[in-house]
Amino acid sequence: MTFLFDEVIFGPVTSRRLGSSLGINLLPSCRKVCTFNCIYCECGWTGSRDLTKSDYPTRSDVRSALEVRLQELSEKGIPPDSITFAGNGEPTLHPDFEGIVDDSISLRNNISPVSKIVVLSNGSLADRKNISHALLKVDQNVLKLDTGYEETFRVLNHPPESIRLSDIIHNLKSFNGKLIVQTLFIRGSYQGKWIDNTTEKEISELLKLYQDIYPEMVMVYTFARGTPIEGLDRISYQELKNIADRIEELGIRTQISA
Repeated sequence: MTFLFDEVIFGPVTSRRLGSSLGINLLPSCRKVCTFNCIYCECGWTGSRDLTKSDYPTRSDVRSALEVRLQELSEKGIPPDSITFAGNGEPTLHPDFEGIVDDSISLRNNISPVSKIVVLSNGSLADRKNISHALLKVDQNVLKLDTGYEETFRVLNHPPESIRLSDIIHNLKSFNGKLIVQTLFIRGSYQGKWIDNTTEKEISELLKLYQDIYPEMVMVYTFARGTPIEGLDRISYQELKNIADRIEELGIRTQISA
């Protein structure tokens, strides 16, 4: 079973990776909108990507809603650990993404200075200057890399034909280490194809890429909620730890979420 967020500001929710997380959903509340169509996504399948600016919450609406919620939490003495851009798809698709990031940083500084600003993104639009500028401003720029192979990328993440894995890798390298890489490990069957990004071949290639990208940290995790298809298996904590240990040998910190 998958689900969508029906509010611009949601939570705080307890996140395995981010603690108490106040979410910001910059996408429509009625459907998922993303540049990818990952087979494990808790929000389900991506529908039409044809949107106008009016389909998104306005910058002023986001600012107002965030200000109200941060004030409420501050007055209760329970500021969130993180203010997280996540929601129903790819947050960097919002036409005012950079401005909303600026607003969020300002509100955080004034109301909830202990909170970190986090963006969870697939990195597909990070070659755009306004997007990369915005991502460099936040405390945790968390970008996805699930595989080092184009064939696996196309099955696992289902990008449009215009996006190649080499583009994603280039975008991640462009941050010169100022990013966190998130890799979701999974195995199972989809449309008659077996997919497993925990094999030695897959892990070896990912290790090479982690070393080239050299992020601040790699988040090593598996899915926790429902997926849009059946037949996918979570990866055990011990398997994730074995992968994380090999990443740590490169001098890169890891965080495991099973």
